Amino acid sequence: MTSRTKSPATAGGRAGGPRRRLRARAAALRNRLMVGLFMPRRRKRTAQLHYAAILDGQTVNLHAQLPPSAGLPERAEIVLRRGRRRHPSEARVYEGPNGEALVDAAVLLGADVGGLPVTSGRWRIRLRLYSGRRSRTLSLLLLQPPVPYEGPTKPMEASPVTGERHRLGRSVRGSARVVSTGARAAVEVSKVHLTHAGVTVDFRVLGTGVDEPWAEFVASGRRIEQAVTPIGPGAFSVHVPLGQMTPRGGRPEHWDVVLRDRTGRSMRLGRRLHDVRNPLRVFAMRSMAITPSGHQPMIVQPRYTPAGNLRVTCTRMPEAG
Repeated sequence: MTSRTKSPATAGGRAGGPRRRLRARAAALRNRLMVGLFMPRRRKRTAQLHYAAILDGQTVNLHAQLPPSAGLPERAEIVLRRGRRRHPSEARVYEGPNGEALVDAAVLLGADVGGLPVTSGRWRIRLRLYSGRRSRTLSLLLLQPPVPYEGPTKPMEASPVTGERHRLGRSVRGSARVVSTGARAAVEVSKVHLTHAGVTVDFRVLGTGVDEPWAEFVASGRRIEQAVTPIGPGAFSVHVPLGQMTPRGGRPEHWDVVLRDRTGRSMRLGRRLHDVRNPLRVFAMRSMAITPSGHQPMIVQPRYTPAGNLRVTCTRMPEAG
């Protein structure tokens, strides 16, 4: 008589189904409470956001209308709060065309870019109003969460400078908040320079550290190890001679670039901190016909894959036979 055992993947997959359904039911109940109960009751005593978005990955853009009870304050500021930490940012308050009080704000996030020093976690967004010596604080009611738009570009998912990620969310009572997370471990290409001598790639390491790193240019059955040169904090440069990348057969050879270090970590080089939907088309780079010393002519084409990974394609010139 034989016994059957379930693999961890199978058991985990079956257990994940009920958990997903439970989370979905909890989210639906939360949304019903928010839209049907809390938000209608809070409309008259909160500032209502007519627009809220983070388009560049690091700036919160807000446009809100104050409740009639707030009058027209002399000045206003946005305050991000988490626990005992509070970070204020100036806002503009003015009178709208129908006499309503409106507030606009652009809040830059991240100490490294000169913005508010937010850390990972959920930050409540509050509006602080001042009239003379008096002040009051209002919640910002997010009636509709940001909706992704169509087109060749999209909202940035991360800061293009630091890689830190910020998104807008809502509490169960409908109040707006910013959810921040640290940068994901990645190697971001800053510049690709192609000459008749070789390919030079400048890049940044985000979200992690590297210990005695080096780069590898990898094609099918081939591997070229190259030293990297530090050019700034977390920034490096690598150069590979094109004489080492000449195709061995008649087919093109596609070289990917990988950063490795002595801990065994490996990360692909690419461009991911951008707002375009097709990096292959938008970040197109010129090809070059090159004849490395002692080798046959070839065409070298650096490019980005649809996933954003850097790839260098080397193709033997047809007339070279």
